Amino acid sequence: MEDDAPVIYGLEFQARALTPQTAETDAIRFLVGTQSLRYDNQIHIIDFDDENNIINKNVLLHQVGEIWHISTSPADKGVLATCYNKTSDTKVMTCAAVWRMPKELESGSHESPDDSSSNTQTLELLCHLDNTAHGNMACVMWEPMGDGKKIISLADNNILLWDLQESSDKAVLSSSAALEGKGQLKFTSGRWSPHHNCTQIATANDTTVRGWDTRSMRQIYCIENAHGQLVRDLDFNPNKQYYLASCGDDCKVKFWDTRNVTEPVKTLEEHSHWVWNVRYNHSHDQLILTGSSDSRVILSNMVSISSEPFGHMVDDDELSDQEDQHQEEKIKEPLQDSVIATYEEHEDSVYAVEWSSADPWLFASLSYDGRLVINRVPRALKYHILL
Repeated sequence: MEDDAPVIYGLEFQARALTPQTAETDAIRFLVGTQSLRYDNQIHIIDFDDENNIINKNVLLHQVGEIWHISTSPADKGVLATCYNKTSDTKVMTCAAVWRMPKELESGSHESPDDSSSNTQTLELLCHLDNTAHGNMACVMWEPMGDGKKIISLADNNILLWDLQESSDKAVLSSSAALEGKGQLKFTSGRWSPHHNCTQIATANDTTVRGWDTRSMRQIYCIENAHGQLVRDLDFNPNKQYYLASCGDDCKVKFWDTRNVTEPVKTLEEHSHWVWNVRYNHSHDQLILTGSSDSRVILSNMVSISSEPFGHMVDDDELSDQEDQHQEEKIKEPLQDSVIATYEEHEDSVYAVEWSSADPWLFASLSYDGRLVINRVPRALKYHILL
């Protein structure tokens, strides 16, 4: 029986990096990266068995340093990238690398590993995204619809487009662009758009959001002062090609139409502290997930700017005249935007929220104290959307 109660998993280390395993569309699986100064860092592979409401985990050693960002290949279940801290002669650098997990852990398994076999295994290094020349890595993005061979990394004020070779054990820098201007320009995050044949990305630096064409590496739009303070995260609407969400330290979530960036299309002001993360649901783009350092996760129904602002249209042939008239009135009445639910299972800043790649109604959130919570969209709303 499907249950709306949250499932909680505690890591013994602090953590801020979370990703779904993008290429895994059958099993519900998330990867979490730890941030420990004293011990070897780890990647926890979290498999959620939704029939029995339990979590199975495997742990991989990530011996190179604290994990700040983690992302997985859209094409190969075994491949992932991390951005991590590396200390050398009192200097701390954030580097990035591409890894392969052990073969037997590549796909989501529902068998609980017995204790004897759950020895910690190590990731295999495929290649470094060599960035000594470019500065500190903020994040790594995979081409969303690609074969897993194209990656973009953001390092300080540089956008770097990499080509991974056949076995992913070598990364060749194929093009790059730099932010120019006064002061210490630094990217905080970015997203690769799934639209326009994957030729556009959006980046955040300071209070500005910019769009770039990956073919020419030129800027295509710029939203200055998108937020009153630092922009933390971005996400593209999967179904509406010009729609982009942003969030930041002004406690706001904003929705933009990148064809006209003078004003946001909508603004959400539900959090009371910095908003670290915003994510569109992959299947139902009215569902928006946000996580904040107010320790809350908020699920909003932004139906007015979704791809189905009037709910499901009814086929004309199915209606009698009277119903027809009634239906037309109904269709003109757009559904209202609202907060669906506020989740308060965290006691620390929520640094990451992510939807499952396998189940559109399920999501995970991660707070800095190492608490991972798996939650579901409330059943009543799920049926309202589906029926």
